[in-house]
Amino acid sequence: MVPKFMMGAMIAALTLPALTTASFADIAVASPYIRVSTSMSKSGAAFMQIENTGDMPDQLIDVRSDVAQRVELHTHKDDGNGMMTMTHVPQGFTIPAHGHHALARGGDHVMFLGLNRSLAQGDIVPVTLRFEHAGEITVDIPVDLTRTPNSDGEMDHGAMTHDKMKTSH
Repeated sequence: MVPKFMMGAMIAALTLPALTTASFADIAVASPYIRVSTSMSKSGAAFMQIENTGDMPDQLIDVRSDVAQRVELHTHKDDGNGMMTMTHVPQGFTIPAHGHHALARGGDHVMFLGLNRSLAQGDIVPVTLRFEHAGEITVDIPVDLTRTPNSDGEMDHGAMTHDKMKTSH
């Protein structure tokens, strides 16, 4: 029999692990997909919607996958001269509390540099997203070479040529 004065401490100790892992449930990934220009491409990009149902913002701070030599968080910026510059974003992207952040063509995205194998329609690529608060979340992302830019202004990243794009690291 456990004395009453210890019962509260025991309940708190048993529920603490549940409370510390609750933040994992605050992040959800919707509509992920990967695009490559051709089956011989050495790079590709992943796009998705990341939703945060929690009461505090979270930060996507890193990404990794075995499909490429380097996997980075990137964005596109207009350099003011009509040229889009693709840039590594080492600080990552903020996912606002009760909000979402789009990783979309022509904007923020996951970049795969030095693909270790060709990617074909329907392939599934495991990608681990690392968040400041939610920790690591692994998402199985399908390769979808037929998806076209949607009506919210996404640019067709797969149609971009590297001779019109500068990459900074």
